[in-house]
Amino acid sequence: MTLDILMPFYGRVDQFRLAVESVLAQSDGEWRLVIVDDVYPDISAGEWARGLNDPRITYLRNEHNLGVSGNFNRCVSLIENDFAVIMGCDDVMRPGYVARVARLQSQHPDADLIQPGVSVVDENGEPSSPLPDRVKSLLRPRGSKPQVLAGDQLAASLLRGNWCYFPSLCWRSDRLREFGFREDRRVVQDLTLILQIVLSGGALVLDDETVFDYRRHAASVSSQGGVDGTKFAEERDVFYEAADRCDALGWHRAARVARRHVPSRLNALSELPAALRSGDSVGRRALLRHVLGGR
Repeated sequence: MTLDILMPFYGRVDQFRLAVESVLAQSDGEWRLVIVDDVYPDISAGEWARGLNDPRITYLRNEHNLGVSGNFNRCVSLIENDFAVIMGCDDVMRPGYVARVARLQSQHPDADLIQPGVSVVDENGEPSSPLPDRVKSLLRPRGSKPQVLAGDQLAASLLRGNWCYFPSLCWRSDRLREFGFREDRRVVQDLTLILQIVLSGGALVLDDETVFDYRRHAASVSSQGGVDGTKFAEERDVFYEAADRCDALGWHRAARVARRHVPSRLNALSELPAALRSGDSVGRRALLRHVLGGR
């Protein structure tokens, strides 16, 4: 298969170049890379990308800033092939990424999502294991890999804690077009989309072979919104929406997990000391509401 690699760009140029170079280094050359610059002020990234003169690479710059979810949806509109990945502009594909997901797709042709093995690195590219990723590792399904997950089991597992790494996911393109990214979500738009696919009958292949380096750093959007409670307000909406839909499907285990959302509440509890130190009474109340499970 030819894999569409969509790369929304807004960030450090040096990390962007490493990301693009990692695509160029793939052992399987059946890929197409589309870079979508969301009007980053430094235009040198585009100049460098155009200078690569590789017919598989397209560089586009938006007329105006679309924001995170808006640019994700622009990327979805540019997909041409059956499978796609929306890669972070600061992440790195190991040389075997394209070959591995192609093999997994051929072995499991009905899967809508492929989650390959991922390592976590810090801002300097060094191996890292911060708390969010240790929790992901604990919540990730056990057992021999690759394995196919679907239905109540998969929904319950993801609602207990999202162990997927969005920039490394390989998606069936039709499913991306069917649902798209909700632009009212700023932090958990990936989980929202994954759950829409799962709740509509989609299956996920989970693999252990590490072919992707995910960069975790404090400046990422997913690391923000904790102390003021906005991230948890989004999560709460996702959980209760999912709980109602799971009950309607008869997936009662997943519905119970969603309504309890214990790991998310514990995460909010861990943010409370910082909220107290900041003197943010609004944030403190929002975190307490989430910790106590209020709807």
